[in-house]
Amino acid sequence: MVEQNWWQRLNSGLRRTSAAITGAIFDLAAKRKLDAAMLEEIEEVLIRADLGVTLAGKIAAAIGEGRYDKMITAEEVKAVLAAEVEKVLLPVAKPLVVGPERPFTILVVGVNGSGKTTTIGKLAARYRAGGRKVILAAGDTFRAAAIDQLKIWGERAHASVIARAPGADAAGLVFEAFETARQEGADVLLVDTAGRLQNRAVLMEELHKMVRVMKKIDPAAPHAVLLVLDATVGQNALSQVEVFHKIAGVTGLAMTKLDGTARGGILAAIAAKHALPVHFIGVGEGIEDLAPFEAKDFSRAIAGMES
Repeated sequence: MVEQNWWQRLNSGLRRTSAAITGAIFDLAAKRKLDAAMLEEIEEVLIRADLGVTLAGKIAAAIGEGRYDKMITAEEVKAVLAAEVEKVLLPVAKPLVVGPERPFTILVVGVNGSGKTTTIGKLAARYRAGGRKVILAAGDTFRAAAIDQLKIWGERAHASVIARAPGADAAGLVFEAFETARQEGADVLLVDTAGRLQNRAVLMEELHKMVRVMKKIDPAAPHAVLLVLDATVGQNALSQVEVFHKIAGVTGLAMTKLDGTARGGILAAIAAKHALPVHFIGVGEGIEDLAPFEAKDFSRAIAGMES
């Protein structure tokens, strides 16, 4: 099998989303000249793809500009869709820069099942490939499976893992991991956390304790708070951004499982509403399927463009 480059993986991963949007719009465009009713139907298609009401309205308006009572081509629609989505995404497409602090500490948050632990593993592999010394902290002490999963990723990425028995105090573990990372001269410390949103008060207190113990060692820590979102949950991701931003002071986003949904437009809706930096997106299970977010590539892929 020929290995795919990132553009091919991204395009393939977003195919369900692009097919859901462009297929319906092209069916409409092929039947009649552009009128107000068609634009309304186009807007509804975009809303169903989770692009959000505001952005869907803007895209529909841009498609209608100067084209009333004319036939429109599929390529025109694609071009306008890609351009409008890119406008929203360009300001938030920012890399997660590892600063000069050592260890540069990234607190990774998100609901259970969002792909948080897997994302940490993939980031560890990425940083290790760049020659950095990485330590992982298994801070989701509530779930034995999360601890085991992080250990497996640590082995794959050749990164040390600091873990305790399930049920151990997460803040104590983070303190130990931070001290170890300092003593061993680690460049990056990636901290996994619990994601039990059904009890927000407990989760909030646990995260606050973790942050407090980090700040005892380095007042500037954590240096980044990365929220991992699962694209398949659609609109629910918007409320997750709000909750975790309040609880943990999120500094940037990673979106996973874009290949498993026709609702990839939710990333554009989140960008339009919250304007938080988007650092990474994931379109598969492999280590190479998590990559820095590029607004132009994503916008063209969501519109079903070839390159």
